[in-house]
Amino acid sequence: MSSTLGSDLLSVVARINRLANQRVRMPVPFAQARLLSTIEDRGEARISDLAALDHCSQPTMTTQVRRLEDAGLVARTADPNDARAVLIRITPAGVSALRQARADRGAAVDPYLERLDDTDRATLTQAVDIMRRLVEDATSPSAVPR
Repeated sequence: MSSTLGSDLLSVVARINRLANQRVRMPVPFAQARLLSTIEDRGEARISDLAALDHCSQPTMTTQVRRLEDAGLVARTADPNDARAVLIRITPAGVSALRQARADRGAAVDPYLERLDDTDRATLTQAVDIMRRLVEDATSPSAVPR
């Protein structure tokens, strides 16, 4: 296996993300869409956990969450395990905004995918499935870095 596969993959994915972001006006800013995606993936999370995942301070994350909350995209609920803490969860409006952001970004890349022949599109479909499994494996509760 190539020792650069991981860095090559991350570089290409980052460039595809930039391409999509440059060519579309999203219903929510990219950083907010990324945070919504994290909250959706986790189900619900404490602000401190979200800050740690995003490598930012808790006050910065509190501001980001407040913006999403003001827009009706997330809601706070009491943490059943700690009466002093709150959990942040995505709302139906947040799910809808995130779905639209993903669709719009995908539509920005679609014209380039349509230029590919059937074999290359099939290969990319397989690669996406492999990357999805990789992420699921890496984020499962039993995931241990090797």
